[in-house]
Order: sequence, then C-alpha cells, then structure tokens
Amino acid sequence: MCPITTVVPIRPDFSLGFLPVPRQIREVRAAVRTALLAAGREELVDSTLLLTSEVVTNAVNACRRSDCTSPVTVYAKWMHGGALLVPVRDYAPGVPHQRAWPVDAESGRGLSLIRACATHWGVCRHGYEPGKAVWFRVAA
Repeated sequence: MCPITTVVPIRPDFSLGFLPVPRQIREVRAAVRTALLAAGREELVDSTLLLTSEVVTNAVNACRRSDCTSPVTVYAKWMHGGALLVPVRDYAPGVPHQRAWPVDAESGRGLSLIRACATHWGVCRHGYEPGKAVWFRVAA
C-alpha cells in the first residue's frame, strides 16, 4: 500500500532529480546528509543514508538494465511525530522483489537492509506510466 495518494509527496520538504548513472549516487547521499543536518536530525543520518543509498542504487541499476534515461528523483517529507518519508521515483519497468541469494553473494541484500532498518517501506506504481517509487520511512 502506498502511504501517499500520488508517487510524489504534496509539497516535499526536499527533492533532487538526477540522471540514472552510478556516479550520481554519492552526490545524492551528500545532498540527503546536508538536508538532515540542516534540519537538526543528526540521529537519522546513518540509517537514512544507508536506506537512500540502497534504494537509489536499485533505481539506477533498474534504469541501466532497461535503457531508461529519464531522471530518478528522491523526495523527502517530514511526517507528524518527526518521521521522515523518502520515496525514490524511477521510470524503469518492473518492481523490486526480494530473492534468496548465496551467503557469499556481493549484491542482492538491499531489500533485506531496507526491511530491517526502515520503520515502514513499500513500492508504489505510477498508474499507467512506466516506473515506480520505492519508499521508506525512518523515525528516531
């Protein structure tokens, strides 16, 4: 279930669009860190950066696999009680699915990390448009 009526939060407190290329992931993390520190929410920095990195990496990889060149966008919205909602929107087809990976696999644990570290998370479709938004919520 989507926590928002549309994929994009109404009046997000933060948004950043970027091309779906791996080198942008570091820039997204830096921007999210800056936004959290500016909001005085140091206690959320580590978990939010970990989750943002995982979701953004998944979006970039999905776009690269499908030759999607439309921008990926990260949004953030402060919720009642101080929780932070972070949807990451891309235009790649399909939705992420958790799979069983060998213990020594070098990738494939992103959704497990999201499930373990986020207070809530999910996937929203864009209606008839291609793509989705993978979202998570973190709280102090």
